[in-house]
Amino acid sequence: MLDNNVKVKVLTKHPVAIDSPDHKMPQGTMRDNSKNIRFNKKIYSLFNFTNPIKILDLGCSGGGFVKQSLDDGSLAIGLEGSDYSKKEKRAEWATLSDKYLFTADISKDFTIKYIDKEDQEKDLQFDLITLWDVFEHLSEKDLPQLIDNIKKHLLPSGLVIASISFSEVIINGVHLHQTVKEKKWWLELFGSNGLKHLKEYENYFNNQYIRGPKGNNAPFSFHVILSKNISLKPKKPKVSLKDYFLDHWISSKVQRKIKSFLKK
Repeated sequence: MLDNNVKVKVLTKHPVAIDSPDHKMPQGTMRDNSKNIRFNKKIYSLFNFTNPIKILDLGCSGGGFVKQSLDDGSLAIGLEGSDYSKKEKRAEWATLSDKYLFTADISKDFTIKYIDKEDQEKDLQFDLITLWDVFEHLSEKDLPQLIDNIKKHLLPSGLVIASISFSEVIINGVHLHQTVKEKKWWLELFGSNGLKHLKEYENYFNNQYIRGPKGNNAPFSFHVILSKNISLKPKKPKVSLKDYFLDHWISSKVQRKIKSFLKK
């Protein structure tokens, strides 16, 4: 069992995604630092947090989700293709850079290692890998390598949870979203690469994710919950009636309107 004091290394020949529009014209990495405590609580119930879980956030932006998870006692690592936040010491990069937050081009091969008590490097695999509005930023030709990276770093019993935007984003003539497809297309892509969508888990999360259409800075998106071995998937806990209503209330349009009114 690893705690979050373990030393981690990211091995890559491509420490920055120099060809990515997001590196050439930083947008999300300049602003985003999303977190959602309710999502974390759901993850801990799902994976039985009596044993600290291992989380990898790909496209981690400001590192807010990584920081929240570390504070909760998880081992959390974030990779970001742009070096903007690292150079500017923005958000959580000011304190977590090169220890829990690293830059790497995730469309190229990379390997994450940890140093064990005998000072030996060992491969690090994760219970949960997340990508919040990341997949669509890659070109179609780069998606197979990203998926291979995910499968390499995912434990057999682990999950991949992602939000994916289906909208165009064009700034100064640059297409930041390079692969804009409907959910069906993405599920077929994942399925053909050995990742099955767990539709029955959607009602467990009740739209309480880090980013997504419900008040989490990504209105034109959907979510996928993927497993590479469904026979080993974590057992879905029951959602209490109280949590069900809280999930639907928190970040709802009505709640956001009331918050906005009270701030005036």
